[in-house]
Amino acid sequence: MYIAITRQQLGKNYQGSARDFVGYLEKENEGRSPEDQELFFNQTENNIGADRVITEIDANTAKLSKKDPKFYSIMVSPSQSELKHIGDEPEKLKQYTRELMKTYAASFYRDKEITVKDVLYFAKLERERTYSEKDKAVRENQVYASKILELQHQVRAINQGREQGDIGKLQEEIMTLEREAPHKLNGKRIVPGMAKEGHQSHIHIIVSRKDVTNANSLSPGSKFRTSQTVLNGEKVKQGFDRDKFYRAAEKAFDGQFGYRRNFVETYHARNLLDKNPKLFFATLLGLPANEKQAAKQLLFRAGVKVPSIPTNQAQLAYKAMMKLKKGIGKAMESGSIGI
Repeated sequence: MYIAITRQQLGKNYQGSARDFVGYLEKENEGRSPEDQELFFNQTENNIGADRVITEIDANTAKLSKKDPKFYSIMVSPSQSELKHIGDEPEKLKQYTRELMKTYAASFYRDKEITVKDVLYFAKLERERTYSEKDKAVRENQVYASKILELQHQVRAINQGREQGDIGKLQEEIMTLEREAPHKLNGKRIVPGMAKEGHQSHIHIIVSRKDVTNANSLSPGSKFRTSQTVLNGEKVKQGFDRDKFYRAAEKAFDGQFGYRRNFVETYHARNLLDKNPKLFFATLLGLPANEKQAAKQLLFRAGVKVPSIPTNQAQLAYKAMMKLKKGIGKAMESGSIGI
């Protein structure tokens, strides 16, 4: 399960209103008939239109300055293994999102208990994911992509009369590079933006920074997990515990659907890899044989060179360990392993 929390972008593309972001989330509905479109949902309702989402999020911004984010987005991206386990069923993903938002509310540190009823949010299911620069296939295709782009520039310069050369020969070189690129999908070289194969369902959530009363701030971007500040002469609690949220989100999925999570899929493993890679690999080595094999299969599907995984403590040399850490880290960032 890969979960990312992002504050509203306040650049030229996202100025104050949620309209641009909601418009971005409508991209999969383009060209679809109304009955085939995927609408928004919240904790109690389905089939919510984009206009209502924009209106309610934009109206819930009392006492926020122009520089303050008005909303946060949460991207919930289950792994292929998790999606396969639930049959990639949209209704199960919506059920999980509603449980997830209960854990989100419970992760705020406040004097008064925060529940999901205090949170103004809307969520949307998307069925496709696209390749990005972080994916192994794109990275390994990049050297071919660069050469192809250079040749295409030469062809364009010749057509425009700025250079001389054999266009036919250059086009043959381009075709050869296209054939030699190691990663293809349906016969075409994989590039950023291309739709991924297999189960790719994920959820986008837009959540207001203010609670449903428009009176209190609920910012998951707080730099504090738990803290106290003085407001009007009184001490008040503040903070958002992201670690608690991520762990609870993982536990909610596993409990809700009976999913048996491998060590390398866990948030705990990701933390270990970042902070104590030696302990990460030692824990990996100490897994029971069947779990260790499952871990290797997960890493292999994520593009990590499994044969280089240490098989005993003596092989945990620093240089080899850090090289492997880098490979696993990239797989985690791309969501391939699903942590």
